[in-house]
Amino acid sequence: MQPDSTTAADPACAAGLPSAAMGGPVSHAVSRVARLHRNAAGKLLRGLGLYPGQEFLLMHLWDTGAVRQAELIKAMDLDPSTVTKMLQRLEQTGHVRRRPDPDDRRAVLVEATVESCALRTDVCDAWSSLEEHTLTGLDPAERAELVRLLAKVEDNLCQETGDCPGR
Repeated sequence: MQPDSTTAADPACAAGLPSAAMGGPVSHAVSRVARLHRNAAGKLLRGLGLYPGQEFLLMHLWDTGAVRQAELIKAMDLDPSTVTKMLQRLEQTGHVRRRPDPDDRRAVLVEATVESCALRTDVCDAWSSLEEHTLTGLDPAERAELVRLLAKVEDNLCQETGDCPGR
């Protein structure tokens, strides 16, 4: 009996791809890798007392200084309630401060605290460690090619969704 050419010869099938994802093996792989990457980042960040995503918010504040909360919500491209929850947690741990905007008392300014700046090196180190673990076994040319290909995928998705913050 000859193996079915759509299963035995197809590497996606050999990898145990769910039948409903047969039309999208790359999309399935990207989703799995994104989940695993987020989990690995979460483990590293927990050691710093941060939840995944909070480091992005802090990175933004470290680079921009004080910003209006509404602008921060746009920059983070998250639901306002999610950003508010992140800010509450970061405020409780002393990493951010919120205050009225002196130019518009209805607006709230958010800024990183001096205490949060002590985390900056640790966050940089965590991201460097994550990068090395993620790319173990890839030589410099393969790493560069992966970055190039992911940028193309990102461009495609930006065009498809029209959702390209910061681009």
